[in-house]
Amino acid sequence: MLTDSQFMEHIFKKISDEIDIGLHVVDENGTSVVYNTKMTQIEGMDAQDVLGKNLLDVFTFASHHDSTLVQALQYGKTIKNVKQTYFNNKGQEITTVNHTFPVMENGHIIGAVEIAKDVTKLERLIRENMNKTDNTKYTFDSLIGVSPEILEVAEHAKRATRTSSSILIVGDTGTGKELFAQSIHNGSQRSTGPFISQNCAALPESLVEGLLFGTAKGAFTGAVDRPGLFEQADGGTLLLDEINSLDLNLQAKLLRAIQEKTIRRIGAAKDTPIDVRIIATMNEDPIDAVSEKRLRKDLYYRLSVVTLFIPPLKDRKDDILPLAKHFIDKYNALFQMEVKGLEDEVRQFLLSYDWPGNVRELEHLIEGAMNLMAYEENIDLTHLPLQYRTKTAAKEQLPHTSGFDVFPQPPSASSAPLKEQIENTEKYYIQKTLKKCNYNVSQAARTLGISRQSLQYRLKKWNISHSQA
Repeated sequence: MLTDSQFMEHIFKKISDEIDIGLHVVDENGTSVVYNTKMTQIEGMDAQDVLGKNLLDVFTFASHHDSTLVQALQYGKTIKNVKQTYFNNKGQEITTVNHTFPVMENGHIIGAVEIAKDVTKLERLIRENMNKTDNTKYTFDSLIGVSPEILEVAEHAKRATRTSSSILIVGDTGTGKELFAQSIHNGSQRSTGPFISQNCAALPESLVEGLLFGTAKGAFTGAVDRPGLFEQADGGTLLLDEINSLDLNLQAKLLRAIQEKTIRRIGAAKDTPIDVRIIATMNEDPIDAVSEKRLRKDLYYRLSVVTLFIPPLKDRKDDILPLAKHFIDKYNALFQMEVKGLEDEVRQFLLSYDWPGNVRELEHLIEGAMNLMAYEENIDLTHLPLQYRTKTAAKEQLPHTSGFDVFPQPPSASSAPLKEQIENTEKYYIQKTLKKCNYNVSQAARTLGISRQSLQYRLKKWNISHSQA
């Protein structure tokens, strides 16, 4: 049975650990006696690193007097809404906005309490964006594709360069939405202005408003005048990626900024005019996002003056091989290699695969395959990254309709370890290629895109007969 004091202590600990704000209490000597869960998250430390230790032995300040807890202990000062920057025991910079006050008993200071709000990420994001230079690299010449679907989207995008109307780009992850956004910017009269890009899904809700609209001196103690992304993009283009992940209240403020062409910094008394073209992207159907209340209807209508729907790669098969060639050329230059192309069976796999990751996934596949090559001229199935080799093995187990002779039978599905399955698949393709080449080892090595020595090693390793060579 708990005593009243034990019950109250239990309740206090439960409340302090559940609240979404940092709580740090020290006694009259500066020793930490309360350090809640949120504070451990803010400062990136475990409770045992702090509790029972002197504040100044754990944290580093520019000077002792920069600690708001120390000021509360030494001078009995109540400090409200003050920004404080300091370092934890790992040397990591922490920035918080604090309310700090002394705990008094009979006129004596017996401790101090600090309630902290984390603004570390906001400070870092603002600094990064202040230092960010215009690094757009894509134009419409960067667009690789011959399919009617992609050519139609490109034509609509080129027409949109003539105006400053808002644009909504809709497409699955990896389809190239930012490529289109940068191309529109670089093809427009705003090309000499800044291009600022921000992924809205990567931002904590509490930081978005300050990052978008900026802060004014006096918004909180220690706050300085800082422009937000709208002001940084003035005269240019602001790309807001995954716009549907923004909080609905912030969507309303964004709508106001777009309609009135003004923004108001947090803590400011007046509006600031802006001249910014908004390009927004999302990876789901906007009608679904509106109906499920992830996107405001009025914001959708404002953004979708021009709407571009980028088709997934599986719906534009004609673009797969030109894209693959482009990526081979790209990584030939980066890796100082001389890969010429793809073996037939790799081409067939690329054309039959569904590409859930779209163009980005295709690029990663080509890069991964070229990392597995030695001096072969063409990418073959053995060069594909592991996850794709298992897919090709599974396809080979289906009825064979490609017109190739099958010898011997492809590996059957089993519960064998993955390494064994991959080796069986490789062995199968070597045997099949040997038969196609009438057991001529040199010709088979060229067909497989590997050296004769490498093929001989594999024949010996798996005891594959080539007596007819």
